[in-house]
Amino acid sequence: MNKESVYIGFDTSNYTTSIGVCNENGEIIANIKKLLDVKEGERGLRQSDAVFAHIKNLSLLAPQLNEVVKNCEIKAIGVSTVPRDVEGSYMPCFLAGKTVADVMGATHCIPVYGFSHQSGHIMAALYSSGSADALLHNDFVAFHISGGTTEALYVTPRNNCFDVRIISETADISAGQAIDRAGVMMGLSFPCGKQMEQLASQYIGKLPKAKICVNNGKCNLSGLENIAQKLYKETSDVSFVSAYVLNFVGETLFKLTKDIRENYQNIPILYAGGVMSNKYLQNKLSRFSDTYFATPEFSADNAAGIAYLTYKSYRE
Repeated sequence: MNKESVYIGFDTSNYTTSIGVCNENGEIIANIKKLLDVKEGERGLRQSDAVFAHIKNLSLLAPQLNEVVKNCEIKAIGVSTVPRDVEGSYMPCFLAGKTVADVMGATHCIPVYGFSHQSGHIMAALYSSGSADALLHNDFVAFHISGGTTEALYVTPRNNCFDVRIISETADISAGQAIDRAGVMMGLSFPCGKQMEQLASQYIGKLPKAKICVNNGKCNLSGLENIAQKLYKETSDVSFVSAYVLNFVGETLFKLTKDIRENYQNIPILYAGGVMSNKYLQNKLSRFSDTYFATPEFSADNAAGIAYLTYKSYRE
């Protein structure tokens, strides 16, 4: 009996250990992941702690991977090796996934492909939005909104990967950092996005106008932490402050999108990254035409996009 061919992807971002599996039909058949533990009250991890945590998580996830591929033939392995497709992009946490990928590749005598974490996010968003076939043959704009990145990229698909050029970005902190800093300040557990989305949905009052700062493709988000701190001190209302923070981020992304639409008329826009799993933000940005969103499980950090890129690279 012929075994099913599969392609494995690994991603060890700063806060999630992920393993994805793609079959011969280009279908993601496994999207396995585990968040790294962050101590209560802290807003992240040092890289050395993240590497150690990924090594532990990979051991814990190995039995789940084995269950998926035990009757399959592994054709190739892919792994995210750098955060972004730019010179000098580097984070030690990706060494954990690369080491496991290299060992598996050598022991199975199969090729190992390296990609950027950002390319994995873009591909996962394309796959889950159902727009892969349409967008992989044309230029498009991809927002990558996460805890580490807030950028809009002009994307040209090429050689089963992407050539990207930044056309909009944050001038200071990322959207994910702004949300998490406000959430930790209110006593929420890191990462705070999902909790704040739930809390914001409970608020039914009127919000103060968000005084956003967007100029020439640059946005500023660092001031949001001070505003949130002031509002929380005045009201002690977690739902209200959560709604204000998400509305502030949403209005910022809305203005960035509006400016892009004026400069690149009719170009498709894709939203990727963990922050974009937020339904509040999706509803606000879906007012624009020809926009695409990943489903929540493919918005947050995952290795599904890496697995799909591996499948495409091996076949072509």
